[in-house]
Amino acid sequence: MGRLNNKVAIITGGASGIGERMVDLFSQEGAIVIAADINEAALKKSNQKENVYGMKLNVASDEDWKELAKEVNDRFGKIDILVNNAGISSEKPYQEIDLDDWQKMLSINGFGPFAGIKHVAPNMADQKKGSIINISSYTAQIGQGFNHYSASKGAVRALSKAAATNFGYQGVRVNTLFPGIIETPMTQSLSTSNELLEHLIQATPLQRLGHSEDIANAALFFASDESSYITGSELVIDGGFSAQ
Repeated sequence: MGRLNNKVAIITGGASGIGERMVDLFSQEGAIVIAADINEAALKKSNQKENVYGMKLNVASDEDWKELAKEVNDRFGKIDILVNNAGISSEKPYQEIDLDDWQKMLSINGFGPFAGIKHVAPNMADQKKGSIINISSYTAQIGQGFNHYSASKGAVRALSKAAATNFGYQGVRVNTLFPGIIETPMTQSLSTSNELLEHLIQATPLQRLGHSEDIANAALFFASDESSYITGSELVIDGGFSAQ
């Protein structure tokens, strides 16, 4: 306990799934946490938690990001941690993906993290310290998923490397997590097919799907001062699937 004492964190997509688990863990470790999410109904639950503040955010909106960064900085005096977790997925086959699909996916999964870094990193740079954690996907590292989702997560990977080198000189660290298939509301559809679910488990060396806490624990490490000399790093959390 106390690994994030006196720190202020923004976690996007913080009202459900992996983001919610991060919010709970970070607050338990002493941080003031802003659960930023577009789902207003879910944010009401966030506001009932101790040291958690639910704030509406459309990550694809540059103006929303500008306003959120200013509000958090003005209210709490600093921003120590940013987790770019919010995102969408799609199972649409490549033959059916059109320009609208592509632009929607990249605006949320690609522009969202970029805008977050754009508006939050300068505040961190002013205080000469900060940690940014971007959530990509194992599909950005292996040849799986010829679609707009993999492209968007590949963009996150490239942005993370560029941001790490750009802001490292100001004391801001940028690291990336690459989750495999994690049991969340977003992947709940997998449970409707026992055959598919069993195939995925059998194809994973650790013989299970991931849990939200697997990602949250890794994010906690990167958010804490325990990783103070780590930036530009990539951590794959997929039960060994991509190691094959």
